[in-house]
Amino acid sequence: MNKEMDYPEKGLHEECGLVGIYAPADYPVARDVYYGLYALQHRGQESCGIVVNRDGIFHTKKDLGQVSQVFSEEELSHLPDGSMAVGHVRYGTTGANNRNNCQPMEVNHQKGKMALAHNGNISNAYELRQELELSGAIFHSTSDTEIIAYIVTRERLQKPSIEEAVLAAMQSLEGAYSIAVMSAAKLIIARDPHGFRPLCYGQKEDGTYVAASETCALEAVGARFIRDVEPGELIVFSDRGVRSFRDYCGTKKRATCIFEYIYFARPDSVIDGISVHAARLKAGEILARNYPVIADVVVGVPDSGLDAALGYSRYSGIPYGIGFIKNKYIGRTFISPSASERTSGVRIKLNPLRETVEGKRVVLVDDSIVRGTTSKRIVHLLREAGAKEIHVRISSPPFISPCYYGTDIDKKENLVACQYSLTEIAEMIGADSLGYLPFDSLSELVGHDGFCHACFSGEYATRVPEVTSKERFEQPLSQMDLS
Repeated sequence: MNKEMDYPEKGLHEECGLVGIYAPADYPVARDVYYGLYALQHRGQESCGIVVNRDGIFHTKKDLGQVSQVFSEEELSHLPDGSMAVGHVRYGTTGANNRNNCQPMEVNHQKGKMALAHNGNISNAYELRQELELSGAIFHSTSDTEIIAYIVTRERLQKPSIEEAVLAAMQSLEGAYSIAVMSAAKLIIARDPHGFRPLCYGQKEDGTYVAASETCALEAVGARFIRDVEPGELIVFSDRGVRSFRDYCGTKKRATCIFEYIYFARPDSVIDGISVHAARLKAGEILARNYPVIADVVVGVPDSGLDAALGYSRYSGIPYGIGFIKNKYIGRTFISPSASERTSGVRIKLNPLRETVEGKRVVLVDDSIVRGTTSKRIVHLLREAGAKEIHVRISSPPFISPCYYGTDIDKKENLVACQYSLTEIAEMIGADSLGYLPFDSLSELVGHDGFCHACFSGEYATRVPEVTSKERFEQPLSQMDLS
């Protein structure tokens, strides 16, 4: 059997990351947000932004590009000291990559200002946007974040406080959302009742509170971790201190995204009390237990395959080796090579270390296989470097369903595991053997079963949206009412 895979790989992409700062007095909040966003750069590389609140006046810088590209020392110096700030790095799972979709999003309304940053994906966004447009709302972006902003603003015009407006808005929202909302006087953070996406907060020695998508961002700014935000919880930071509203806590089954532990989060982060590094080591151990093989060296695909490879090595007793050198200066904006140059494109990003693999039986550990084309190229690189055998081990179960909660997982017809058997996939990518993490072992990674596994099972925590395309709000001329 010789199955060709010449179409481009639709790889996995991160969702978004957010940072919020509430300080007891004006200080360089933008610089802390900058450091926090740098720590969360792995969660999104399309765009980024910072909004600083100084005496109720918002000062903003946001644009397409990574943190280091958008924020030079000069750009940071143009943002004043302030008492609050919110920041965001984006990979959009709803809406195109353009400046209008950059976050944080800002709203000026009758009762004041608001800046909002969002990580996740609103699964009922299409219905909500239709409802809002029919009531007269005019949208300037194609992101579901603007839908959240509209609903919060609508509620704010009726409610006595911004926190009550956000609580009321949460009744309308379905799907995944960890958000930071900054008003003129308060910083609010909230997490959806399922807890799909992570959110936590901590405090610096000077009393400044820091909220972020991952604990690694707290550490980057010198904040001590206090706790995770509970699913369904809303927390307010203001001159009245820290207040928690738990109206929606326990109303839904917890469904934290399991792929945060397998791929998305940084290995030095801790999510809901579980070490990401420890979860990935456990994944490698489970793979070694279920798919043992006689081999000479275990190597991981940087970066998210490294910890699982170490776990495989420790359990199996097969030596761990550095199999690839990764070019750390190439981001997601690297120009994609043409069809005839794709293997060269992989080589520019990853180059095998010949002395580790030449003449050896290699266990290659990676986090996932989507379409299989990238795996095929990586296996080919190891063959060229002289590997005698290549046994591929994947630290997640096979993808069989798309995700509607903020992970850019492709349609069923483009997922290789939906089309071919394990043996066929191994042959397609050129591996001597292939093993995936068993689905029924996922709970071993985190020690409980309160996680979302829809991409591996097709079992969703919310209703499946009727319209699912990422570009569903980019309407072509042919579909517009031009009457």
